[in-house]
Amino acid sequence: MVRRYYDLPSLTALAVFEASARHLSFKLAASELNVTPGAVSRQIKAIEDELGVPLFVRLGTGVVLTSAGEDLYGVLAGSFSRVSDVVRTVKRGDRSKNVTIACTDAFASMWLIPRMPEFWDRHGDVTVDHLISDNSRDFRRAEVELRVRYGFGSWPDERAELLFDEVIYPVCGAEFAREHRDATAESLAELPLLHVDWVDPDWADWDEVLGRAGLTHGPLRGRRFGKFFVALQAAQANQGIAVGWHRLVRPLVEEKKLVKITDLELEAPGGYYLTWYDNRTLSPAAEILREWLREVCAKERDTN
Repeated sequence: MVRRYYDLPSLTALAVFEASARHLSFKLAASELNVTPGAVSRQIKAIEDELGVPLFVRLGTGVVLTSAGEDLYGVLAGSFSRVSDVVRTVKRGDRSKNVTIACTDAFASMWLIPRMPEFWDRHGDVTVDHLISDNSRDFRRAEVELRVRYGFGSWPDERAELLFDEVIYPVCGAEFAREHRDATAESLAELPLLHVDWVDPDWADWDEVLGRAGLTHGPLRGRRFGKFFVALQAAQANQGIAVGWHRLVRPLVEEKKLVKITDLELEAPGGYYLTWYDNRTLSPAAEILREWLREVCAKERDTN
């Protein structure tokens, strides 16, 4: 019998592992691959048996990667992305005028999309596809060349370039601000707060904001939302106080749709970064978009 040239597990098993690691769910991987969860489990067990180490820790609510699983996933995600890139190039013949950029819903709707008309005016022949997701695992999809991430500047296999820092402060509607004109930073915890259940662990919630400000508190009051933009809509409707991220809420504050309340203002723990794979050549369209983002962000740093 001829030995496999690269001494690797089967490509089918590797593809099943990559999908399972990306979703952290055998069920979602099965749905993507159009097989049963049982078939996924069998492929994962087969590859674990062949490697001699566990790749996942099975939990009641799902799975998490072991350190060996993280290593394998990091390599596979990058490799599959490059293979997919070549396949798309062969199919399309020319990808020089197409680029996919990934970012969160909040950043897309409140910062990037309002500025895109300037890009289209200058580069009307470039097609920009937007992958908008609040799950950063989607950012690793094969078609994504550029990402705007909030965080601390370090992601596996990605080169990160700081676009700008961020400042956070409490914001609310004008009527709410008038009703609570005597509010102070120390009294914030006693007021209705608008919380955002964000999947990104780097996102600063009310508990972290108050903690970084040195403000002790008990259980926090308020409502919870799945999206930052919806929480801001609730704030505009005078339903409570939201954590305002300056780069995103500044237009709403300038238009007086939101009002800063109290004198609390903090430097955000992270910043906004533009990232791309460090082992993958960017398409000409991606290079054009990257240069435009650099230019726009440099202007904003100079004026804010």
